[in-house]
Amino acid sequence: MENIKVSVILPVYKTEPYLRQCLDSIVNQTLKEIEIICVNDSSPDNSLSILEEYAARDPRIQILTQPNGGAGAARNNGMRHAHGKYLSILDSDDFFEPAMLEEAYQKAEEVSADLVVFRCNQYFTETGEYKEIPWTLRIKHVPPYEPFSHRQLTMNVFRVFQGWVWDKLYLRSFVEEKGLLFQEQRTSNDMYFGFSATALAKKIAVIDKLFVHYRIDAADSLSKTREKSWQCFYNALCGIREKLKKEGIFPELEKDFINYSLRSCLWNLETLAEPTRTTLEKKLVQEWFGDLGIKGKDASFFQDSRDYAKYLEIIKAYPDYQN
Repeated sequence: MENIKVSVILPVYKTEPYLRQCLDSIVNQTLKEIEIICVNDSSPDNSLSILEEYAARDPRIQILTQPNGGAGAARNNGMRHAHGKYLSILDSDDFFEPAMLEEAYQKAEEVSADLVVFRCNQYFTETGEYKEIPWTLRIKHVPPYEPFSHRQLTMNVFRVFQGWVWDKLYLRSFVEEKGLLFQEQRTSNDMYFGFSATALAKKIAVIDKLFVHYRIDAADSLSKTREKSWQCFYNALCGIREKLKKEGIFPELEKDFINYSLRSCLWNLETLAEPTRTTLEKKLVQEWFGDLGIKGKDASFFQDSRDYAKYLEIIKAYPDYQN
């Protein structure tokens, strides 16, 4: 198909119960000039059969099958085969409003955006209920004009938007120029890509509309077993830091980065089960608080006094590690 406006990248692994709803929401997008690159990550369920069923009906669907390597590897594989002007990188247990791609594409074209951000909410499978998550797009910290860059945001760059990728549209040439790829690790594999893109984009636009329904209770979600990959968020933070240094913009974002690193450390600590929680806590105090630049800063450096108070509580519990 010529004139592909958006390449949709869809990693698929063990999402059989939700895949039809997801695919229906993509093939029925009001924007028709799209290609749908489904990357079967050697899913052991019937997901591949469902993909083949849909591909038989819709020539825009392309199926790639790879050895199981995780969502990061699948996304990278899909991007290598993309031909569209823009990239939409989705999850196969979520579903989307019909006008998502068309309105995001139109906004990107209108202002020549590298990146377009829109809203999402949470969807609970068992009850069919939806829950707003306004903190994923802090609209009051976005300038009243478009396009803009991170320099015009009035809040910590890493907290105005999330590091997720499925609530955004990316200019493919921008992604390729900046060499953006997904970290191929079990969890937090989109954090590096998402936040690096936000920091590096010179032209960002926002659509203050709800387009994505994020399934919060998928049965096989990796987020439920982060104890198996508790170090992945730290790898992502290190990757972001190195990318910003390479691009020469880390000095101006260092304070935001350190503040976000503390928030990320605390969130991971608070949401892990024992004994992994204690393992992470000791690792933070012994090494990672120092490596991430958190250690040694006084209260005035931190944007959230509650985070700083929690940090002090943690390090005081380990007096042997203070030197």
